[in-house]
Amino acid sequence: MADDIVFLIDCDNTLMDNDRVQSDLREHMEKEFGAEARDRYWSIYTELFAQLGYADYLGALQRYRLDAMNDPKLLLMAGWLMNYRFADRLYPGALDVIKHLRQWGKVVILSDGDVVFQPRKVEYSGLWDAVEGNVLIYIHKETMLEQIEVAYPARHYVMIDDKVRILAAMKKGWGDRLTTVFPRQGHYAFADDVAGYTTPDLAVERIGDLLGYDLPAFTGVEKETVS
Repeated sequence: MADDIVFLIDCDNTLMDNDRVQSDLREHMEKEFGAEARDRYWSIYTELFAQLGYADYLGALQRYRLDAMNDPKLLLMAGWLMNYRFADRLYPGALDVIKHLRQWGKVVILSDGDVVFQPRKVEYSGLWDAVEGNVLIYIHKETMLEQIEVAYPARHYVMIDDKVRILAAMKKGWGDRLTTVFPRQGHYAFADDVAGYTTPDLAVERIGDLLGYDLPAFTGVEKETVS
């Protein structure tokens, strides 16, 4: 049976400060390997992101390894990534927002990413338990609406994401069945192309602000201007 409402929430820069995670990784690489190696890694990472459409930290590390086969410290980088304290990078109020939304419907983490590192991030941050294992990770989630409906059928959906591009694409597919919520967090939220997409139904400055909203705001809210 379909639920009345399902809340879909992105992970990176929506519930978790992923910009800060990347900053910590850059700092660690510079300390361990030097600025040149750090820049080389991020060049590979950026190239892979353009090819795949999602962040592949471990894949970038594997490619980087080809240039540093004899550096034993490099073998520890994967461990540093996998054991990073992701829970420390959750935005203030992130877990409280999940609890707040669960009083009205099922909450699902809907994220893009690889099949190893991204699930680890969701689990080790505490988000996996917070949503009782309701987690979907795709390559391009905005193209997976039918699959989402099969996994979590609902009369109405709410998508909370820091990327207006994602919100606009999902709104085009689901129309009035979807309420889009835009937390202005992270570098994507302030990209030059934000104003070029369909205005989200609701915009807040930070994820914790959603604690001040009740169910009607997620089912029939008037649009706000994105600036």
